[in-house]
Amino acid sequence: MSFKAGFVALIGKPNVGKSTLLNSVLSHKVAITTPKPQTTRDNIRGILTQEDCQIIFIDTPGIHKSRQKLSDAMVKRAYDAVGDVDVILLLVDPTKPWNRGDEIIVDNIRNVRKPKFLIVNKIDKLTKQELIEYLDKANQEIFDEIIPLSALRHNNIEELVETIKQYLPEDVQYYPGDMISDYPESFMMGEIIREKILLNTEEEVPHSIAVQIEEVTRKPNVVYIRAAIVCEKQSQKAIIIGKKGLMLKKIATFAREELEERLQSKVFLEMFVRVEENWRNRQFQLKELGYIDKE
Repeated sequence: MSFKAGFVALIGKPNVGKSTLLNSVLSHKVAITTPKPQTTRDNIRGILTQEDCQIIFIDTPGIHKSRQKLSDAMVKRAYDAVGDVDVILLLVDPTKPWNRGDEIIVDNIRNVRKPKFLIVNKIDKLTKQELIEYLDKANQEIFDEIIPLSALRHNNIEELVETIKQYLPEDVQYYPGDMISDYPESFMMGEIIREKILLNTEEEVPHSIAVQIEEVTRKPNVVYIRAAIVCEKQSQKAIIIGKKGLMLKKIATFAREELEERLQSKVFLEMFVRVEENWRNRQFQLKELGYIDKE
């Protein structure tokens, strides 16, 4: 039996379900998911290994109109991923009209000589007629495959995987069979904390925060984690801490519970909040926080 392996980029606008799809394909939470746009800020690799193939999925930040240097870096990472993969999956949300934002992405990948799939997510929210009407308006001409699915309901996921296999080259296995992601453990820790902040705070806070893991110490029965939550304003710091520190305690409790499940160990989580004004537009701070590669 021949073995196939390759890389697959998941691209699209914010909130179309890229991270949910990655988690659904892997049957494991690799990428954080929230209802807030631009939850994903970095390219995250998820690895699916089967008897006859290994597919490395790259979940990318949502492509959106840039407003800060952080946004520029996120969009750049999404488009950079397209050039280094074997298959491109453009995810769209058919509950919202096909618009200029979708056309801009199509135009940017039109001349990339890679197989391209249009993945129509969230079909559980549509009637068959509504799906047909959406596809009639969508720009289908550049796509090799069109696959409707529901990442949340795990609908048509197997069909997607089997179709991807047809476009992958015969190659060696890149990663061990039991590996589901290749990001550093500290990255996972920071993302889990950031997810809990996004899920528990209001609109002013989510896009202005970052999490920096400053220390990880392992002892026989406990993992000690020290994390800094970075925000841009004193008012945001007050929201994250909350009255009498209750919000910060709530975030820490949810984060610690998931970290203990992931690490299979008791976790002591120390978090503090610091203000770095306008950090999303400062090159040095973006490098320090890992959003721009250091030279």
